[in-house]
Amino acid sequence: MPKIVRFHQIGGPENLKLEDAPSAQPGQGEVKLRVHAAGLNRGESMYFHGMYIEQPQLPSRIGYEVAGVVEAVGEGVDKSWVGKNVATVPGYSLNRYGGLGEEAIVPANVLGEYPAKLSAIEAAAIWMQYLTAYGALVPAGGVKSGDFVSIPAASSSVGLAAIQIVKTEGATAIAVTRTGKKRAELLALGADHVIATEEEDYVARVAEITGGKGVRLTFDPVAGPFLEKLAAAASVGGIIFEYGALSTDPTPFPLFPALTKSLSIRGYILLELVRDAAAFQKAKKYIFDRLADGRFVPKIAKTFPLAETVQAYQYLESNQQVGKIVITVP
Repeated sequence: MPKIVRFHQIGGPENLKLEDAPSAQPGQGEVKLRVHAAGLNRGESMYFHGMYIEQPQLPSRIGYEVAGVVEAVGEGVDKSWVGKNVATVPGYSLNRYGGLGEEAIVPANVLGEYPAKLSAIEAAAIWMQYLTAYGALVPAGGVKSGDFVSIPAASSSVGLAAIQIVKTEGATAIAVTRTGKKRAELLALGADHVIATEEEDYVARVAEITGGKGVRLTFDPVAGPFLEKLAAAASVGGIIFEYGALSTDPTPFPLFPALTKSLSIRGYILLELVRDAAAFQKAKKYIFDRLADGRFVPKIAKTFPLAETVQAYQYLESNQQVGKIVITVP
């Protein structure tokens, strides 16, 4: 029987168990994958802690982003998928599907082929990060040459993808992190500027970098009280994308900066892009092409074997990483 990762109670990574499960077959609109690698995501951590946009129905599987080979397809799915190397796009409920394990059943509409030059480990580190950043910054934000873009949590995989997209589009990437420990690495990975918020005045540094204009686009997964400083540093007509809720503190609405600067503070999640079939295909092509020609390069922070899933998620929650944490599956 294939081994899968599942949890039976809400709490920390220590509740994740590697268990034997009967092999399953894909149903209508589904495919069966032989999994080779799985990328870890903050949303999964929030999910097993009971703090995500959906509550787990126990016992629950885990795993949004996996790379592997299609072994079988269900009714209504193009049989040409069989034998292809694919990676999944997080666009499904973890209460219905979970990819982390030796075998996974996933909806066929979340599959994405990836350039042959990428390994399975790299392929497990592309769709969540690049699609999340792309959807906000390109079609919604219209990032362009001359823009200043603020990227809080810049050392995350999504933050690094945002830096690459901003640079590709000719804009200036301002990486935002808590301390200066990751400054040199963020600069080496393409950031034009780095602001360490526990050591520097964020608003003053943005004013210095932008010549007093402020940032037009802010791409923030944290929310919480820092939103007030993000608003204070935004330009007139700026857009602040909130795509996560990593802060455990309440998020105040910065009313007066929003009024005086005509700010847009916009909620955004990846599903917004995935639900629009035409936009989704356009986004996948944008990312595939740039991965293939080398403009985009996924950064792998660390890998763990499947047997060390607990340690992998503990490392994720430690915030030590720069880039994507990937679990390898034998």
